[in-house]
Amino acid sequence: MPITADQVRALAEKLRDRSAETLSTIVRIPSFSGKEEAVCRRIAELCTEAGFDEVRFDGLGSVIGRVGRGPRKLAIDAHIDTVGVGDPSQWTTDPFSGIIRDGLVLGRGSSDQKGGAAAMITAGRILKDLGYDGEFSVYFTFTVLEEDCDGLCWRYLIEKEGLKPDLAVSTEPTTCRLYRGHRGRMEIEATVRGVSAHGSAPERGESAAYKAARAVIAMEKLNGRLGYDEFLGKGTVVVSRVDVHGPSQCAVPDQGSIYLDRRLTWGETAELAISEVKTAMAADAEKVAMPVYEGKGWHGATYVQDLYFPTWKIGEGHPLVAGGRAAHRALFGRDPELGKWTFSTNGVAICGKHGVPCIGFGPGDEDKAHAPNEHTRVADLVTCSAFYAMLPVALESQGR
Repeated sequence: MPITADQVRALAEKLRDRSAETLSTIVRIPSFSGKEEAVCRRIAELCTEAGFDEVRFDGLGSVIGRVGRGPRKLAIDAHIDTVGVGDPSQWTTDPFSGIIRDGLVLGRGSSDQKGGAAAMITAGRILKDLGYDGEFSVYFTFTVLEEDCDGLCWRYLIEKEGLKPDLAVSTEPTTCRLYRGHRGRMEIEATVRGVSAHGSAPERGESAAYKAARAVIAMEKLNGRLGYDEFLGKGTVVVSRVDVHGPSQCAVPDQGSIYLDRRLTWGETAELAISEVKTAMAADAEKVAMPVYEGKGWHGATYVQDLYFPTWKIGEGHPLVAGGRAAHRALFGRDPELGKWTFSTNGVAICGKHGVPCIGFGPGDEDKAHAPNEHTRVADLVTCSAFYAMLPVALESQGR
């Protein structure tokens, strides 16, 4: 018998408390980037307890769970590393308490984005309990190192482990709206060079500090004239760090740099962004380059990539968007709101780099990410676990 929306919705509601307890459990395990082993091992246990057909670790340490044996691959992804706590005094409860109270689960990572992980585990259990045996192998991926380098975990999965899905879902927080893209990003370092002289006679030197200051002003002006996309919005550039130094505190500085956070709208590339910075800085630019990141996972593997994260979006009429709408409509009797993220996700690798169509649907709110007193609504976990379980069924119905 085919799986119905009524069955999925009823099971998601029945498992409400279990979903909340699952999220509470994994929030209580700190999992900063590169230090995710304990939470990954617990997630693997939870997936096994839920009856997943396969549970394993990849080389970096991400947990790869599978339900179903169909020829098509649907990946549903949550990164399970978190940023730090920040100033503890700004938290009203222990950041790792995992308290369930007033319909909320509290703690670091509850929104960004262990809430998605908890809903995924429940969704896998729903599919197993309902005997899903459709045309999809549904891969539930609980990925590492995203906060340090978004997308690196998925580049590793696709490029080294050969797991390239046909379709994908990111469970980053969307307030249970259906997202279909976001701006890309890159990091840029621009260096300047001066000539040192004694601080008592600055006219004998050439100050790297003044060149760096001119570069900062040039970036402010550049930001005002960057590209715009009707859906994704405007490209931006922000100076996130300035460093100037010389041989002593009593000398004209001879070395300097500015570090840039560049958000890329549709049509903007790494090459374009670097050329714009060079042009804006003119003769003051000694070198403008994109840094490289090397990530080492807790499971032993390392992976290297440029700090470039391509822009991505899929069309409003894409079959995956249509499938997401159909799943939501069947479950809740209405179409979901459509939107986009402001921040960056693993979609930069899944869709931006490798062209796998991707949508977003996740519990929690984007503005709670990286903030003190982070929390997620238990009701969102119910909604999302039902959506993830219903999506492969809805996608199959499209082709009939």
